[in-house]
Amino acid sequence: MTQFWSTLGWFISGGLVGGLICFFVTKRYFEKQIKENPPVNEKMIRAMFMQMGRKPSEAQIRQVMRSMNQQ
Repeated sequence: MTQFWSTLGWFISGGLVGGLICFFVTKRYFEKQIKENPPVNEKMIRAMFMQMGRKPSEAQIRQVMRSMNQQ
């Protein structure tokens, strides 16, 4: 019976350690991806409009941001 509890303890502690390692590795990977590929902001939308040859108004920019946030 002692062997059962010992095995169970090792199994649970291994799962906890693995879960913590997985959490921190995933967190670091996610932060790296966000830094390399930032989400779209108002400045990027202005640049996109300018490349199309249009001068965007603030209302248009807010409308595009709202539609992107809904997606």
